[in-house]
Amino acid sequence: MTLVNVGPERFDVWAPDVSSVVLLADGRQYPMRKKDTAPGSEGWWTAPDAPADGDVDYGYLLDGDTTPVPDPRSRRIPSGVHEQSRTYDPAAYVWRDSGWRGKDLQGAVIYELHVGTFTPEGTLDAAVEKLGYLADLGIDFVELLPVNGFNGTHNWGYDGVQWYAVHEGYGGPAAYQRFVDAAHAAGLGVIQDVVYNHLGPSGNYLPKFGPYLKQGDANTWGDSVNLDGPGSDVVREYILDNAALWLRDYHVDGLRLDAVHALRDERAVHILEDLGALGDAISAETGLPKTLIAESDLNNPRLIYPRDANGYGLAGQWSDDFHHAVHVNVSGETTGYYSDFDSLAVLAKVLKDGFLHDGSYSSFRGRHHGRPINGSLVHPAALVVCNQNHDQIGNRATGDRLSQSLSYGQLAVAAVLTLTSPFTPMLFMGEEYGASTPWQFFTSHPEPELGKATAEGRIREFERMGWDPAVVPDPQDPETFRRSKLDWAEASTGDHARLLDLYRSLTALRRSHPDLAGLGFDGTDVSFDDDAGWLRFRRGPVEVLVNFSDSKVRLDGASGSVLLATDDGTGLDGGALAMAPWSAAIIATQQEGQNA
Repeated sequence: MTLVNVGPERFDVWAPDVSSVVLLADGRQYPMRKKDTAPGSEGWWTAPDAPADGDVDYGYLLDGDTTPVPDPRSRRIPSGVHEQSRTYDPAAYVWRDSGWRGKDLQGAVIYELHVGTFTPEGTLDAAVEKLGYLADLGIDFVELLPVNGFNGTHNWGYDGVQWYAVHEGYGGPAAYQRFVDAAHAAGLGVIQDVVYNHLGPSGNYLPKFGPYLKQGDANTWGDSVNLDGPGSDVVREYILDNAALWLRDYHVDGLRLDAVHALRDERAVHILEDLGALGDAISAETGLPKTLIAESDLNNPRLIYPRDANGYGLAGQWSDDFHHAVHVNVSGETTGYYSDFDSLAVLAKVLKDGFLHDGSYSSFRGRHHGRPINGSLVHPAALVVCNQNHDQIGNRATGDRLSQSLSYGQLAVAAVLTLTSPFTPMLFMGEEYGASTPWQFFTSHPEPELGKATAEGRIREFERMGWDPAVVPDPQDPETFRRSKLDWAEASTGDHARLLDLYRSLTALRRSHPDLAGLGFDGTDVSFDDDAGWLRFRRGPVEVLVNFSDSKVRLDGASGSVLLATDDGTGLDGGALAMAPWSAAIIATQQEGQNA
């Protein structure tokens, strides 16, 4: 793969499906002419007489149309995704992060947040004020849900149609650069969630320009992006240029690639392999780690295998199996895709091997699924795990968090499992203090018919799953968005503050005991008793013991010193650990004490 540059000339546009293009710039028309290009990239238009500098509002008149459409590569779209673009030069920003050395995934903790609901203001500048809090919490990477341009005032983020723009309601591209700069000053890396598998339902003008989509080849959200058909060379360049924009122009440290199973690509070199190579090239260029993480439930470790071992060379992928195993064992919920995860034996296998389904039968899918991870090719840190995330909360009918139904002890057990696992832990905003606010699916489509269809589709979806439609909130109701905002006053009160202290202690312990995150797949030893409700696992000289039952348990063969206990009723007693109901403890064994 050749390293791409971020974007063509200032107003150049790819429009192979039209016969004429006129640039409308600050109210003046500039007829465009076709450029000479290499085979496979035909259809570029240029306007040599267009304004060469200064901020310009502009759009394109296609085939004599009198209504301009915005640039597919808009850096700004200040009046909304149906209106004209505005130029923005990211090089004009004066960065202050020259001392930033970046962070690697191994040993790191990720914090996932949605800009619009993270603070009352819902802006990037307001989020900057919380960066000190996140650093104190022990976070290494802040992962932002998608920020690119969408129709309306507020949205989950997965209805974006302007991939190169930052939503104006969040502050636009200048605020984004300020946020990344401030994050680096606070010692935090930034991972940006990007969506290359589909576009939102309103404001997508790409089909007017060219074959960006494959008509009639639909994934869950609509027509698939054209990654392997005629014209796909330029479409792939469009994606790679966008990735380079974040990693280079905006100094972002990594990308989370949404739902990669929906990237339908039959080429010999998959787009994910191209993205992995791009990240490595920019890392070599900048001298900073650039981390690409795939969201995938395929249980296909090829995503994270090195390219010289026929892999895609990505740094990480999400592991849904870990989430499901923890969720079932702390909540008891076993419906739907949780049905295969109803035992401590499953949790033990996931802790040891990374996946439950590594070629085994999945009752939810009605088929065998996944393949084993070759531990000689990849480190456990390549699996990003959580006990809650935006999908697993927001895709529930009422958007309820674990904290809205579980006790402090159960939440503490989930925290310990996530933050002491061999993998890379990720927290969802507010999880660390047991936020009582839900995180519900919300939209603000201005088109009444689209808003109505979204709300009705949501109800039908949950009716099929057996939920009472009366409890499903209307995503178009502004109150659904407002109630999903965090209530930061909670964090300093009662069990909220107690849980927050636990999370801070766990991230500190993870840093001070590097074997937890450092050992490979063969460094985990697990034992359990499903009937008695306990599980224990060892990572080198550190042992984690968990009681999942409503009764006290006594675990023999526990010796050393207690580094952390989630309940005052848990402690060592004559070579055994007495554990309170729903509690966990972390022990430094005598071996570690001798090595200290």
